[in-house]
Amino acid sequence: MRIRFKPWARPELEASKFYIDNPEEYKGKWLTLFKNKNPIHLELGCGKGGFISQLAVYSSDINYIAIDLVDAMLGLAKRKIEEEYKFANREIDNIYITRYDIERINNIFSEEDGIERIYINFCNPWPRGKHRKKRLTHTRQLEKYKEFLAKDAKIFFKTDDDGLFNDSVNYFKETGFTIEKLTYDLENEVDFWDNIETEHEKMFKEQGIKIKALIASI
Repeated sequence: MRIRFKPWARPELEASKFYIDNPEEYKGKWLTLFKNKNPIHLELGCGKGGFISQLAVYSSDINYIAIDLVDAMLGLAKRKIEEEYKFANREIDNIYITRYDIERINNIFSEEDGIERIYINFCNPWPRGKHRKKRLTHTRQLEKYKEFLAKDAKIFFKTDDDGLFNDSVNYFKETGFTIEKLTYDLENEVDFWDNIETEHEKMFKEQGIKIKALIASI
């Protein structure tokens, strides 16, 4: 998603207590930042923060890290997180956001971090052949995630794009993941997961586009 430059975003992020500007310094020691031993879950490409803010605020026993590459997006995510925690009358103590290129994600996580879950929601489908290696579910990326995922970790993936979804099913299988659940119509799926509807998801549903989703484990 393209978004206009927001001059306030960078100053607000730098002043935020839950924004990390130097994530490479925490490789292998993210739990020291959270100051507890709770599981760590990631959202890759958090966008405006609608998903992660709703998820984290009601899951105080989980630590969350949300990653995006665009300051403007992270600025909006920061504000959304603050809004949700204020509404719930909770201190922001179990989530950090950071700006980083997900293609280089192994520079900021290692097996010592023991990440137990990854969420990938409506990532760029990169439909052109020469660009497909940029997909967040491509085999090249999945192999990178395997280097820091904990035993029995899971990846939750949602998309509106049929081509990306079908290719991703193959990517997961090729890299040794087990697909535990799969649907081509998440809205009408019974007992799939406790789904949190994202901004993209609502928009696509209004357009009559079915949401595809899967859960894969390693």
